[in-house]
Amino acid sequence: MARRIVEESYPLTLWARRRASTDGFADTAAVVADSPAELGAASDLVCLCVVADADVEDVLLRPDGVLAGMAPGGVVVIHSTIRPDTCRHIADEAAGRDISIVDAPVSGGGGAAAERKLLVMAGGEEADVDRCRPVFETFADPVIHLGPLGSGQLTKLLNNFVFTAQVGLALDTFSFAEQLGMDRAAVARVLGHGSGGTRAAAILSASGFNTAGLRQARPLLLKDVDIMRDVARTAEVTEPARLAQLAAHTLSLLNGPPTS
Repeated sequence: MARRIVEESYPLTLWARRRASTDGFADTAAVVADSPAELGAASDLVCLCVVADADVEDVLLRPDGVLAGMAPGGVVVIHSTIRPDTCRHIADEAAGRDISIVDAPVSGGGGAAAERKLLVMAGGEEADVDRCRPVFETFADPVIHLGPLGSGQLTKLLNNFVFTAQVGLALDTFSFAEQLGMDRAAVARVLGHGSGGTRAAAILSASGFNTAGLRQARPLLLKDVDIMRDVARTAEVTEPARLAQLAAHTLSLLNGPPTS
């Protein structure tokens, strides 16, 4: 994402908790800041990509955090997948500094970003999302504005809940096909063109049916499923039982050594 932004000639300042993460930008016009506050001071738009709620709050709210350095009128975009309530809490803190917050989790991975095909799910004031859109469009298509702050997170969590359920279905499908003496690769081609295809099945097929990558992603899938279920409980909405069972089945299947 950062590479696409700087390649489109936007002035770019970077900061990372592991400074080595910025080494790949030595051949670009990007400037590396020494602290989140310095990053904020250099930016009118900050795009944040870290793992969890606590990470987002730390980078933005600590004494030398982004909000401490950013001038009034700035916008912070949270690309991390976190709780909608965390975004709203941060927005309350930022409002006192006249800084706007947009939640805009993404889906698709680094390859999609390089091809300008990442999916951005945005929540926030329409004017703030529109202000960010030209930058988003350096790495994303489509950019979908889903409603008020937190809407992007809610939609991403639902997406990941469904994807987690689909992974188990895909694993079971290919195992079933193999037991029937069918060629998994041929079945995957059929699913890719047929009504039974899913993104999970396509990912498994592209990996040569090696589950190592999905097993590495299990902690993130578990995090997002847990958040989705907690959001539903807080809203007093009953989650679809079958979807929850399938997601739990997937997480159980991925809790072990890789298969191929």
